Amino acid sequence: MFFVKRFEQILIKLIIIQFIMLIAAQLFLRHSELKPYLSKAVQYEGVGNMSISEWVETISR
Repeated sequence: MFFVKRFEQILIKLIIIQFIMLIAAQLFLRHSELKPYLSKAVQYEGVGNMSISEWVETISR
């Protein structure tokens, strides 16, 4: 019985920590100045220094 109660306490703490980390990650991704450092997809696609019209042209091809 003690083991199950202790396991539940640890599990609840891990869920709370996971939720806090999820919220923090979402806030970091919403901050526009940090986006280029956190998201490498723009660099992989090669559209990092393009204007909007060049992006649309790249996507439509």
